[in-house]
Amino acid sequence: MERLHGDGFFEGFAVGREVPQSYRLRVTGNDGVVREIYDAYAFPPSLNEGELRLFGEGRDPLLYEKLGARVTVLSGVPGVVFAVWAPNARRVSVVGDFNRWDGRYQMMRNLGASGVWELFIPGLGEGVLYKYEILGVAAPVPFLKSDPFAVCFESPPHNAAIVRSLPRFPWRDAAWVEARATTDWGGAPVSIYEMHLGSWRRVAEEGGRPLSYREIAAQLPPYLREMGFTHVEFLPLSEHPFDGSWGYQVTGFFAPTRRFGDAEDFMFLVDALHAAGIGVIVDWVPAHFPRDAFALPAFDGTCLYEHADPRQGAHQEWGTLVFNHGRNEVRNFLAASALAWFDRFHVDGLRVDAVASMLYLDYSRKEGEWVPNKWGGRENLESIAFLRYTNSLVHQRFPGAILIAEESTSFAGVTRPVEEGGLGFDLKWNMGWMHDSLAYFRNDPLLRKYHHDKLTFGMLYQYSEKFVQVFSHDEVVHGKASMLNKMPQPGIAERARNLRAFYAFMWAWPGKKTLFMGCEFGQYSEWNHAQSLDWHLLQYIDHEGIRRVVRDLNKLYCADAALAATEQHPAGFEWVDVNDAAESVLAFLRCSADASLCWLVVCNFTPVERTRRFGVPHEGEWREVLNTDALEYGGSGNGNLGGVIAHARCGSHGRPHSVQIRLPGMSTIIFRHQR
Repeated sequence: MERLHGDGFFEGFAVGREVPQSYRLRVTGNDGVVREIYDAYAFPPSLNEGELRLFGEGRDPLLYEKLGARVTVLSGVPGVVFAVWAPNARRVSVVGDFNRWDGRYQMMRNLGASGVWELFIPGLGEGVLYKYEILGVAAPVPFLKSDPFAVCFESPPHNAAIVRSLPRFPWRDAAWVEARATTDWGGAPVSIYEMHLGSWRRVAEEGGRPLSYREIAAQLPPYLREMGFTHVEFLPLSEHPFDGSWGYQVTGFFAPTRRFGDAEDFMFLVDALHAAGIGVIVDWVPAHFPRDAFALPAFDGTCLYEHADPRQGAHQEWGTLVFNHGRNEVRNFLAASALAWFDRFHVDGLRVDAVASMLYLDYSRKEGEWVPNKWGGRENLESIAFLRYTNSLVHQRFPGAILIAEESTSFAGVTRPVEEGGLGFDLKWNMGWMHDSLAYFRNDPLLRKYHHDKLTFGMLYQYSEKFVQVFSHDEVVHGKASMLNKMPQPGIAERARNLRAFYAFMWAWPGKKTLFMGCEFGQYSEWNHAQSLDWHLLQYIDHEGIRRVVRDLNKLYCADAALAATEQHPAGFEWVDVNDAAESVLAFLRCSADASLCWLVVCNFTPVERTRRFGVPHEGEWREVLNTDALEYGGSGNGNLGGVIAHARCGSHGRPHSVQIRLPGMSTIIFRHQR
């Protein structure tokens, strides 16, 4: 072949013969070494026009199978197909150890108006490190980017993608997935254990390293079963460079983090949890992404995934960039990420982070720092459309999936179906209830009578959405104090007593439940992502007693599942005594649809013991099924000797029957009646 350019461009003609598609070139280098290589440009593109058109329209649910790096065989030749979206680049090359990280070797082909660049490199296989070298429109020199669709990266702080084929994992959860598809989670008990995988437990003998996915798989499922939780929710496990972000600044939207093992190890963990009857929810972050130069920002030299206008494209509060949800390809990228977690890793739900920031254009912005929508309003129409599209797609392709919104505003219809004009989430965090109840319990018991409305106001909007009552990681960091130390009493025993009563109030209140790890045993310190929970505290009854209360609340909640079927309907709740602010006493009923099963929940949030009479709808025995002041929880042991009897023609509180109850100080008691 004739050398046409000094940088190494050659041309030759095959005259009078048919050139095979997978021909090889014999190259003699300047060092005299002869090498034989396949010509990568002899192979046709792996993506057809129909697939590229769907991507351009933002409608390809299987996009994660087409972009990125795929080990394959073309024309009988094994290799790897690389495909990346960079519509404004002048040149894109695949670089790695295999070509000395030199972008002149494997320059990719531009597949026209789609903006996708693609190349099949023969001879490459599993385990190869790679990046994309991109020459932008105005850039004088090329720059390196990690693959947005990679399923595996180097362990941080390194950030090269790794060619990996996801294993054909021997899943054992077919029965679980089948049952999930027919489960109405709105009418079933849902109690979620929120956890940060890297700081749940650590190996002290090995420098305090985090447990791996497989080590967690041996310890977490039996613990959750014993505690009675129905689901576990992991803080984001998508690849991220900075531990201190807790996973919320994502750079690998399709890749489980390598900190704890590879993708197959994560599959093993999910499979083990399903075998134990535990659902798996992962936090998902489609609102924003970090400014790390190796990842998504200015990906092809232009604002591609983010908005160009900083009034739309920058989160001032978090220092991150905002996804441009109005761009078809970006919408497709994010929706494909959501679907991939269900498809590849068999997760059961997504808790969608920072939904409030997606709904409003003026979120955390002052006047003049945001751009109104086309109608002059503050609603982010593109993000709202994206959420509706993605939620509909997930529910369509994965029946029984749970989608939870972390949303703190009064935006209407967050959990209303899309076809009825809502966003299509299944559940929403009840941030208002959380803030009000914490504000109440932070007060000295002597002053709580002035804040009684903090506990009762939530019922005014309780059924406007499908809520999850939640105490999350956000409430036990940054100087907010642990749940135990939010309680105002001077001693640990009294704080534990208060917290036990608080948790029982939460579990008895209608709605699903979420509790962050460590809160279930009253961790004394705030959560620290860089160290293990303080499991040694369980040797003390104050902490072990809190754990036992949470365990028994979960088991009672799941055993009386008929109440969960009505927790999203006003008919399942009745106030018995809502007005006793002076003595900080509350009483309410929780009932099944046919009223054959009822709880009477009575709370005394001062340390003064009282004896009170309460009206109930049925005569007969009301069994005391949980008393937070019981001896086994570290309490005084005062109570009602296992139950009380409601007699006819002895009414109270507008009901035909009543029971007289002994209320220990700082306690919540649940009585159960079943006809």
